[in-house]
Formats: sequence, C-alpha cells, structure tokens
Amino acid sequence: MLTRLGRDRSGNTLAIIAAAIAPILAMVGGGIDMGRSYLSQSRLQQACDAGVLAARKRLGAQAAVTGEISPDVAETGQRFFNINFRSGSYGTEDRDFVMTLEEDLAISGVATVSVPTTIMQIFDFTVVPVSVECEAQIDFANTDVMMVLDVTGSMAEHNPGEAQSRLDAMKQTVANFHAQLAAASQAGSRIRYGFVPYSTNVRVGHLLRDEWVTGTWSYQSREQVADRKNPTTRTYTTGATKVSGDVKVTEYESYKASFTELDGYHCPSRPGSNVTTKEEQTAYEETPVVEPREGVRKEWTYVRTRTGQSYSTVLDDTTCIVRQHTYNNYVDTYKRVQEPSLTSEKEWRYAQIEYDVSDWRNIANGCIEERDTYEIGNYSAVDLGRALDLDLDRVPSSGNPATQWRPMIPSYIYGRALQWNGKGKFQTNEKITGEEYVSPVGLETAACPAPSRKLSEMTADELQDYLETLRAEGSTYHDIGMIWGGRLISPTGLFAAENADAVNSVTSRHLIFLTDGETAPLDLSYSSYGFEPLDQRRWSPDSPLSLAETVERRFAFACSEVRRKNVTVWVIGFGIALTDVMKNCAGEGRYFEAADAAELNASFAAIAESMSDLRVSR
Repeated sequence: MLTRLGRDRSGNTLAIIAAAIAPILAMVGGGIDMGRSYLSQSRLQQACDAGVLAARKRLGAQAAVTGEISPDVAETGQRFFNINFRSGSYGTEDRDFVMTLEEDLAISGVATVSVPTTIMQIFDFTVVPVSVECEAQIDFANTDVMMVLDVTGSMAEHNPGEAQSRLDAMKQTVANFHAQLAAASQAGSRIRYGFVPYSTNVRVGHLLRDEWVTGTWSYQSREQVADRKNPTTRTYTTGATKVSGDVKVTEYESYKASFTELDGYHCPSRPGSNVTTKEEQTAYEETPVVEPREGVRKEWTYVRTRTGQSYSTVLDDTTCIVRQHTYNNYVDTYKRVQEPSLTSEKEWRYAQIEYDVSDWRNIANGCIEERDTYEIGNYSAVDLGRALDLDLDRVPSSGNPATQWRPMIPSYIYGRALQWNGKGKFQTNEKITGEEYVSPVGLETAACPAPSRKLSEMTADELQDYLETLRAEGSTYHDIGMIWGGRLISPTGLFAAENADAVNSVTSRHLIFLTDGETAPLDLSYSSYGFEPLDQRRWSPDSPLSLAETVERRFAFACSEVRRKNVTVWVIGFGIALTDVMKNCAGEGRYFEAADAAELNASFAAIAESMSDLRVSR
C-alpha cells in the first residue's frame, strides 16, 4: 500500500498550487503597486515641471536684480504644482514640493510623495517613496535692443512721491534691465544694445561716414556788411578808496534765484526789510585833466561818509545771497570820469547764407539737420522719393546734397526778424539792418543730447559709463528719436553689414521707446529740420497742421516703417498717460504706463520676459 501510495500522483497539483500562491501574490501585488508608483512618478514629474515653469515665468528676468525667489513667485509655482498633482492623487501621501533659485538663475524643484502599497503590505512593504527633479530656465538667444530715450528738460523733474528724478530712475532701470538679460543669456548667444537719446535733436554725427554729410550748406544766418563809428561821451565811476572808519559785512538772508531761458539764473530785485541808512556826501570838482589826444577828459572826486546799513545781492550758483553792510563813520573817496568815445554801429545782412562745412567734424556739435523732405498732406501715401528723411534704409549718395545730412551749427542761426524784446515776427526774405535778432544759442534752444550708440555688446561698467553722459534738456520731438532708432537697428539699411543675423542664427530685434511727455516742439528751437519758421522744409506757420501735429504724424509713419522691418516696438510712458498715437505705434500688449520707478522696473521686466524663451532645462 505504501508503495502504491508513493507512486500515486493524484493531488500533486493542489500541493503545487498551494506552494505557488505566495510567489504569485508577490508578483501580482508588486506589479500593481509598482504600476501605481510609476503612474504617480509620471504625473509628479509633470506637476514638478509645471510648477517651476510657472514660477520662472512669474519671476521673469528680475532674478538678476533681486537674487531670490519672492513670496509671490513661490506661491505661483506651488499653486501650479498643486493643480497638476492634487493632494491624495492615486492614493499618495505626504506630497511635498520645494523650489530653489540656482546660481544661473534657473529655478529647480524637487517633488516627493509616498505611495502606500496594497498587496505588498503582506510582505512588510508598506510604502513606495517617489521623488522627481525638475528645472526651468529663461534664455535669451541672439537679441538686439535699441533704446530710444527721452532726455528732454522735463526728465529732470520728479514724479509725485519719488526721491530721484525721472532721468535717474530711467538710468537705474536700464541698468537693471541689462543685468536681467545678461544673467539669463545662453552661452554663445549675442545680446547687443544701442541707444538714441533724443530731445530737440539727436547726436549721430560720429556714426556717419564723411561721404554721408554735405560739404556746403545754407543756414538761416547773418553776415556783417558795415561797421560805422559814432562819436559819443562815456561816463564811468572808478573804484572807491577807504579813508577811515569801519564796515562789517554779514549774510542777511538768502532765497532761490529765478531762471529764464534768456537770462539764465538771476536775482530779481528784493529790497531788504527795515533798512535804515544814513549817508552824508561832500563833493567838489577838481580841475579837468586834458589828455594828449583829441577830446577832453574830465574828472570829479567825491568824498563819502556813511553810518548805518545798506544791502547788496550776489548770485551763488542757484541761490541769491543778500549781504548786509553796517557802516560806522566809514569814509571813502571815488572818482567820476567823463571822456570822449566812439560807439560802433554794426549793420547786418540776415539771410539764408551758404557756408563751407567740409570740416564739420571740428566745427559742428555732432547733431545733424535732416536730408530733403516735403510738407506731407496725405500720410497714407507718403512719397519716399521726396521724403528722404522717412526712408530709413536709404544710403546717401556722395555728391548729392539732397540725400546727405547737414551738420548742425547753432552759432550760425538767427531768427529774422524777431527781436530780443519780442517785437517783430519771422519773415523769410533777407533783411539788412543794425537790429539784433534772436538766436538759438542766446535762447538756449539748440539742445544736442548725448551721443547715440550703434548696436554692440556692452558690459555693466560700459553701460554705466554711457548712462552717466545722459542729461535732461531740450524740447520733445518724438519723430527724430523714432527715425534714428529705426535707422540704427534696421538689418537692411545704413548699417546692414553690422546688423545682419549671426551665422546660423536668427536675431530677435526690439526697439524700446521711453518718453515722459507728449509732443511739444518749439518754433524757437533749432531742430533737425533747421530753424523751422524760416526753413519751412516740413512745416510752415501757414500749414493746416500745427508743428506738434506734424511731428506726431511723422512719428507714427516712422514707427510703422520700423515695424515693417520685423522689429518689435515697445512704448513706455513714464509719469504720463500715453496718447493714442503712442499706443498705436506699439500695438496691444506692447505699451506700458509707469507712474513711478517701481512700475518702470516692472514694465522693463515684462518686456524682458516677453523677449525671452522659457524652457524646461532638466
């Protein structure tokens, strides 16, 4: 029986199945639990990527300045992570997400969860830890940025509540912007910057070739045609000489000096209060002294005794200082002299006069007058064959003055026939007279900003040195800023060879136009179109449009020409509300209004973010 039982195989299957149940359960349970773990890991990776991408986008390029992840950035990244991997998803526990700002300003993240097991708990495996890493970076590939910056006189003013001027705030913001792009640039990429500071004009002479500038040009000027001598008598007083007594000088009060374009800083009459002065004078006439020349020189000597106070005012920079002079029996003498003299009476011919300006690099200030143009009546059909100033890519033809630029020489310009006392009016016909007419030099209306810069790579120190040259002066002519900003960034114009795309790489081109005011030209200014009431190249006092309207329409046309060259235009109004002309120039989503320095920084950061390429780097 035992032999038969040993040979009997019936029931073996049951024993084998019983012995295999444990391994089978381990295999099936492990597969189920690992499948849940792999699914959790995949979705966790997606959530990690979403979190760092959202945080890096929110951080933008400001990380180069702040050097940290701000609370709002951290909250944005956490929110996107939470949305993509909700608490308890797939039965997970202990969800955690931590972000870090790396040295290269990427944002990295580490996400972890615990996946509780089901069947594997039988084998004492209760949880599967899951961890993923992620990283997001903003990169700037090859990028050209042309900054057209308003440096008119109003930029020296302060926005409400601001400690620094608009100009200083702009300089700091531009430096921050440069730091942002530099920190986020890819290895081997090229980021270049160009600058066009503008007001009444732009200074671009140093960027032009000799053959691009005419050798002769006619200016609204004057030349002397006569110098007559008229006999007269000159009377003057010599310096006083102390005889006896004392005088004490003390500062009585001070007040802010007045300023006008004609007189500059000066001290208006302001008599002292409670002034009590007693003066006793004794005068006698000496025998006249006859000089060994034609005419007689007469001389009187005066003796003066003073007791009491008198006052004098002196200008110290921009402050008027009132000094009190206290006299104690102070005796001095002085002389009054009368002698024959001759006065010169000059006679001038005021007209459009031609000058040899072939040495313009030495005699001009670097600002220019524009080439030929015309008074445009229909801006939807501009003839660029006549409006050469608006043909941004046209290269001047040597020997053809119509296509060339003309050096700006303020000392040549006179505004006939407007006198310094305000009498008279502008007239285009020549005039011969002894009268003195206004000039931009005397009026200080021939502003010439800091030199413009072509596109080039710049270090932070080079940028800072350049920004230090910017100063605030002049009137607001937006069109000339946009015209030269377009010329200096165009890949097909004057500097096509320098502005072309890098080898095997497309360049992203951007023009940032910043202003703090509406168009505000002045007919007394010497602008890039000459002395406009007399030259009348694009506008005249009889034009149907005002000078401001003419400038605005030319600005709008120039802006459209810049955009046609695949250049993205950004417009920022600093301390002002932008006009429709400015908004339309940039287009929806590409214009900003900044009330203060903080909002200005935010505007530039938004531009930097839009210029960048956001990507997952790990």
